[in-house]
Amino acid sequence: MTLRSQLNIRIAFFSLFILFLGGSIAIWQARNAVEKEIDSSIHLAVQLITFGFAQLSKTSPPEEADWFAQLNTLKETRHLSIQLKKQSGQIIRFTHDALAAEGREKPPRWFVNLVGAHYPMAEHRITTPRGEQISLVIMANPLDEITEAWQESMAFFISIFFLMLFTFLAVHVVFNKAIRAISVIVKALKVIETGDYRQKLPEFSTHEYARIARAINHMTGELDKTQRENRALTLHSLEIQEDERQRLSQELHDELGQSLTAIKVMAVTAAHEKADTKKITTAIIGICDHLIAVVRSMMHQLHPLILTELGLKATLEDMVAHWSERHPGLTLTLRCDDAVDELDHTVSIQLFRVIQECLTNVVRHAEARRADVSLSVRSDPQKRLLLQVRDDGKGCDMSRFSAGFGLRGMQERIKTLGGTLTYRSQPGQGMLISAQVPIV
Repeated sequence: MTLRSQLNIRIAFFSLFILFLGGSIAIWQARNAVEKEIDSSIHLAVQLITFGFAQLSKTSPPEEADWFAQLNTLKETRHLSIQLKKQSGQIIRFTHDALAAEGREKPPRWFVNLVGAHYPMAEHRITTPRGEQISLVIMANPLDEITEAWQESMAFFISIFFLMLFTFLAVHVVFNKAIRAISVIVKALKVIETGDYRQKLPEFSTHEYARIARAINHMTGELDKTQRENRALTLHSLEIQEDERQRLSQELHDELGQSLTAIKVMAVTAAHEKADTKKITTAIIGICDHLIAVVRSMMHQLHPLILTELGLKATLEDMVAHWSERHPGLTLTLRCDDAVDELDHTVSIQLFRVIQECLTNVVRHAEARRADVSLSVRSDPQKRLLLQVRDDGKGCDMSRFSAGFGLRGMQERIKTLGGTLTYRSQPGQGMLISAQVPIV
């Protein structure tokens, strides 16, 4: 069901509920009002008759004309039906149909039945000047009062109807505006879904939609920035891969190829009877030792076998020792928990590459005299791995700092492990790189 249909059904339901509740209240109030009005009219008529005949009795003897004049004054009494009943049973009606006299239309029967009630009848015995006993019968006739209540109720219902109609139209005007805004947002999201993160939403006049638009625009801006960074990182990775292949090819050609050629030449020379076999053998051994060193260096750069054989801690210690030998002016310290050797191999190799990249950046850019590497396992509140690499180099202004491919690559490696990597620095105070990786 669409939102428009749901809204229409709810408005119709609440409108019917309001009409039913308002009608019930109106009928209840009309019933009470008619009942009070009829009781008051009967009481007033009895009082007037009693008082009027009491005044006539003071005249001695009362005239017949005065007696009928007194009764005629009750003809215009509202809400009552006044009759004279003689002892013979003859009925003399004094009141008339007020509705017919005023030309008003009678209310519907169902309304009369709901509002009307059983009203008492008053009977008053009168002795005429001629000594005849007659009965004055006063009965309720609430039809004109019910008619007035009907007219007031109709005015009330018409007002309620137009008020609900106006409310319905006002709600739909606002709703249509909201639907148009939602349509614009959904259309933009479908474009964003295709990967076009340059799609921007317009500024809406409604505050809530404006906030949604700003949030989506900020999200697409970040996604576009991340997409561009990932593309640049991918291209850089491909360039590094190609450079690595070229370097390996060059080393294989320069070192392995030339050394094998030299060994072959020496072997051919050793085949002659007059060759100095001992000298040739010594040269071949030296060349083989050099080749072994070159191959081990290449294997360590491609993948450190010690990581698989001895674990992450021993690999980091070997790497720190290797970097310390190559850069004696840089003091390197390593604090590593034994528990890191229990990590999964995938986590270990990624952490090794991150630390390797950190030390490479320290050597190339930091101009530092000291660098500290800390790798520990924490269990508060959940088990996680903490990595910190701190140096005392020249640092940088973070407001003007733009992360290079090295930092982006480290962030991607830590992100693939479900962790986060942060860095902070100040000019002249070095840099601190921190990473947290959950352990499952």
